[in-house]
Amino acid sequence: MAVTKLVMPNHDWLKRWLFLGLSLLINSIGHALTVVMNLGSAVWTASAVNLYHLWPLSLRATLFTCGVLVVVINAILIRQVIWHRVLSNLLFTLPFSFLIQWFTNLIQRSGVTELPLELRIVIDVFGVLCVALATSIYQRTNLVLHPNDDFMQIIRFRYVRGNATVAQMIHYIPPVIIMMITFSIGGHLWAVNVGTVICLFFQGTFIGFFDKHVFLNLKHYGLDTIQRD
Repeated sequence: MAVTKLVMPNHDWLKRWLFLGLSLLINSIGHALTVVMNLGSAVWTASAVNLYHLWPLSLRATLFTCGVLVVVINAILIRQVIWHRVLSNLLFTLPFSFLIQWFTNLIQRSGVTELPLELRIVIDVFGVLCVALATSIYQRTNLVLHPNDDFMQIIRFRYVRGNATVAQMIHYIPPVIIMMITFSIGGHLWAVNVGTVICLFFQGTFIGFFDKHVFLNLKHYGLDTIQRD
């Protein structure tokens, strides 16, 4: 029995890190597909793209800056600063920002933007689903989260009793406000289209679906730090 107690946590820990790596790859590709297609990105990504077109920072720097701001919001929502959580959020944001930039450049050179509109819509929706699947995976591993998804996770399990759909709608309020501001200044909306509408209304539902139907042996870990005291 003593051996089992020592071995199982190590196996569990390795499984969570492997799933985290898989989700980071899926997430970066999904976001890059939606950015390149320009038929609607995930709502947070769309807000960052609109900021990127408004100021001189690169897309990578814009994504990282937005992540830092959300880290602050998360600390306010859980009413404490958990430094390992803050650092893990930033640790996720840095490679995530680089990977999106890298995959975006790679996909742009592939010529997919020249495909018929119908196929580009399919690719964009596929990217949206990739983001939802990746979010489901790394929210369950709960080792290192992007600040935006940690934000959604906090709302979901601390404020709306685990309802992914409601939590996702609430957590989209800040990026929608950002896009309203950038549109009022620049007069144009980037990366906002059919994919964004799907994200806005159905992303939480997709995440909840993947929670229940994909990688069923992966449970939600570490909810004790975000559930209501």
